[in-house]
Amino acid sequence: MGKRIHLFVFLSLFSTLLFAQKEVTISGKVIDKETNEPLEYATIAFFNKKENKIETGGITDLKGNFSIPVPVGSYNITIEYISFKTITIANKQISKSENIGSYSLELDTESLGEVEIIAERTTVEIKLDKKIYNVGKDLTVSGGSVSDVLDNVPSVSVDAEGGVALRGNDNVRILINGKPSGLVGLNSAEALQQLPADAIEKVEVITSPSARYEAEGTGGIINIILRRSKLLGFNGSVTANVGHPDAAGLSGNINYRTGNVNIFNTTSYRYRESVGRWYNDVKYFDENTPDLDEKRNWDDTRKGITTNTGIEWYITDSASLTNSIVYSDNSSYNNSINNLVQLNKITNETSRSVRRDPEEGESGTFQYALNFMKDFKTDGHKFSFDFQFENSNDDEYSLISVDGLDTDILQTLEDEQQILLQTDYVLPLGENSQIELGYRGDFTTTETDYQVSLLNDAGAFELNTNLSNLFNFKQYLNAAYFQFGSKIDKFSYLLGLRLENTKYTLDQPTSGDFKRKNFTGLFPTVNVSYKFNEDASMTVGYNRRLRRPRGFMLNPFPSRSSLTNVFQGNPDLDPTYSSVFDIGYLNRFGKFTLSSSVYYSHSTDVMTFLSRDNGETVFINGEEFPVIERGPVNLATDDRYGFEFNLNYSPTRKWRVNSDFNIYKLERNGSFEDVNLTANNLTWNARLTNKLTLPYSVDWQTNFSYRGPTVDSQNDRRASGTVNTAFSKDILKEKASIAFNVRDVFNTGVSRNDITADTFTSYQEIQFRGGTTYNLAFTYRFNQQKQQQRGERGEGGETMEM
Repeated sequence: MGKRIHLFVFLSLFSTLLFAQKEVTISGKVIDKETNEPLEYATIAFFNKKENKIETGGITDLKGNFSIPVPVGSYNITIEYISFKTITIANKQISKSENIGSYSLELDTESLGEVEIIAERTTVEIKLDKKIYNVGKDLTVSGGSVSDVLDNVPSVSVDAEGGVALRGNDNVRILINGKPSGLVGLNSAEALQQLPADAIEKVEVITSPSARYEAEGTGGIINIILRRSKLLGFNGSVTANVGHPDAAGLSGNINYRTGNVNIFNTTSYRYRESVGRWYNDVKYFDENTPDLDEKRNWDDTRKGITTNTGIEWYITDSASLTNSIVYSDNSSYNNSINNLVQLNKITNETSRSVRRDPEEGESGTFQYALNFMKDFKTDGHKFSFDFQFENSNDDEYSLISVDGLDTDILQTLEDEQQILLQTDYVLPLGENSQIELGYRGDFTTTETDYQVSLLNDAGAFELNTNLSNLFNFKQYLNAAYFQFGSKIDKFSYLLGLRLENTKYTLDQPTSGDFKRKNFTGLFPTVNVSYKFNEDASMTVGYNRRLRRPRGFMLNPFPSRSSLTNVFQGNPDLDPTYSSVFDIGYLNRFGKFTLSSSVYYSHSTDVMTFLSRDNGETVFINGEEFPVIERGPVNLATDDRYGFEFNLNYSPTRKWRVNSDFNIYKLERNGSFEDVNLTANNLTWNARLTNKLTLPYSVDWQTNFSYRGPTVDSQNDRRASGTVNTAFSKDILKEKASIAFNVRDVFNTGVSRNDITADTFTSYQEIQFRGGTTYNLAFTYRFNQQKQQQRGERGEGGETMEM
């Protein structure tokens, strides 16, 4: 494939040089019609009339001027700039060098009706089935990761362990460019912390997905769109950052577009050290069982490189073919020290032991993706086909010692292969209606080799066949969907139905266990909107969703994080099904923009993780302790009610305030093994972002986030809040910028939880980031404006706009 790409680029350049006509220079100027200020980086494109293809083009300079070499001929010329109306100069005969004059672009009010500008293109775009948050220039994540970006997106929260939740629901499907991706990897929390924030163009939050999207994810879908410039010529940017605790990174994106070929690449290298702590105070109800006090501290070092390279070929003016390759290679080293104190409740004697668990990890991903898109003559009539293959591995190795004596070697080798086939077809019916249909096949195979070696009487490590296990998991998903949408005056609707069939097999060669499951479901979707006027609209959505159990949740063989704590999957798990309703309201009044929604979901066969005494015991320092087993079960039914609103206030161009508030109630009804696990919990989350331009054009941004307490059948998680702040300054005539940010300013990012089970209680504290962090980032842009042009094609699939 690489040789073919090189050959294609060479032939394209050779033919261009061979048949080049006489060139002349076309110059002119582009300004803002309202302010008469020059527009830098406006795009001027020359379309060959015979083939209706871009022949050449260029961009304006700091003063709004352009001067472009153009072969003699007849052209249609377009002049474009984001959020401004495009000017087209039709049938322009070019035979000599000339200045074609000054052109005044006016704001596209219809576009601004959908896009609320905040700072440098931090925007909110409302569509019928989703909200699109264009990342823009968010100072607090400069030099950070995708996890940092998501933690600033309204409706989305990221916990201390890197887990992502949408409106408080952690069953969220994360996509990259509308598809599952190796960039997320086998461990999404770790992968999202490796991917640089600068690689993201926008985040789509889809709380009411249409039938086009897979049904997985009872909380909804988060679709991350990566940057890809559409500017002609060679352009890009480079960001370097350093931080404390020790962290460093270098990332860059480049793009080269000429004629009908667009070549793009995003590459990043990240190195990060962090410290963390975990505290667990367990008190057993049995007087004969000593209480345990555990304190674990760790140093975590992670480093890795990720690159995404592709070539987009515009075969004709209406068809394109894109090939891309993703490669990532990451390593980690976690040095964990666990101090265990045992208290005998009868004698009040204590004993101590130190457990060391240095863990090394290696993970990697290779992904190849092919996308073909065809636009037909009728506007909106299109066809697309996607093929994707990826292979990911995640290996972990640790040598455990207790009181200086090596005791265990734990090794986990995990390998996953995935093939994705997807095709979508959209056919307009008249001016205001359309039908859409498609197919998706997702075929995944995962192999997990879990090995435990224990020290034998001869002083050598020997593989323990009772604790080691090989687990093969295959999941084949086939889906088809159909949807119909129409717009009648101020009223729009999108109705869809999706059919999904899931087959999976569980194979354990070490134990001889084998199991198959096959289930099929129908998933209807309804999305309706009414536009009261240019500034106010309402949406109503319904969709049926499911949560499939993942491979590790089905593996019945126990794996242990310590001698007294094991995790064991449940091969009898069934999917969780949810019906979700959402009513949204959007209004713009004066300098305020209000986006709010009321939502409700009902879920059956809810999967949740329970901790319980499994009846086994272990001896530590001569004392006998019960083994606590944690694993998933189909527990109950959930009813979730919520209200959310997001309010933006922009008193001046130099001051922006954004607030997000989400309050929801969870009612759970169910029991397990005659234990009543009913829960009733009301909680809320809030986020406030304030951005102010100080004297000397220094931008200052502060984010405050608060997560309220939550209660379920066994857990009582306490409230927590964090503050992040950042400063940024553009330099070198706005070609570069420097940013300094501080995350968790007051060192309050600690998760606290009280656990109550039938035989014990436990108090836990965990802090993953280890407190306040500092980061300094420098970004340099070449031939690229701060305010990126919009992509020409949607990555996450077309939807009917409000």
